[in-house]
Amino acid sequence: MKELLTQIAACEVCKNLLPHPPRPVMAASRQSKIVIIGQAPGSKVHASGVPWQDQSGDLLRSWMGIEAEDFYNPEKIGIIPMGFCYPGKGKSGDLPPRPECAPLWHPQLFEKMVDIKLILLIGQYAQKQYLGKAAERNLTETVRNFDAYLPKYFPLPHPSPRNRFWFRKNPWFQINTLSKLKLIIIDILGGSEQFTN
Repeated sequence: MKELLTQIAACEVCKNLLPHPPRPVMAASRQSKIVIIGQAPGSKVHASGVPWQDQSGDLLRSWMGIEAEDFYNPEKIGIIPMGFCYPGKGKSGDLPPRPECAPLWHPQLFEKMVDIKLILLIGQYAQKQYLGKAAERNLTETVRNFDAYLPKYFPLPHPSPRNRFWFRKNPWFQINTLSKLKLIIIDILGGSEQFTN
């Protein structure tokens, strides 16, 4: 695993397609119990090199019911975005994750991560990649039907401040979805059986 993480940190596959020099941002361990698959680092995370060290990360940790100490312990939480480097700005927010990262690195990482119990799929890119045709017609319905993807996957919207209207429009998310998520995470970090592939 150490050699693979070194290779990822040095990756320059998209060097000529990025607005800044490559800076892959992720975290993983062979013992990671929960894996977070998000989109790609934003500009603040690109600058700091620390995944989810922004407002979105604060909200995500709140959703999960965990403190930063656990969140940034790779033996508990693996952080493997769809794109490992900041893709740059688009017309309405950040550009989509670069498509090269997930097929190149995800299979190699998951092969070595032997203790995964839950994968959080945050946003449409991760859900499309990992749920495929099993996903509902849109993100809202996929998240609403999270039970259908357990015990392996738990789909979530992106915890970006840009999505505050969605959160207000869908109060069931806070009441039903997040309460179940927190219970599952407590159970996992306290010890439980991993899912079978």
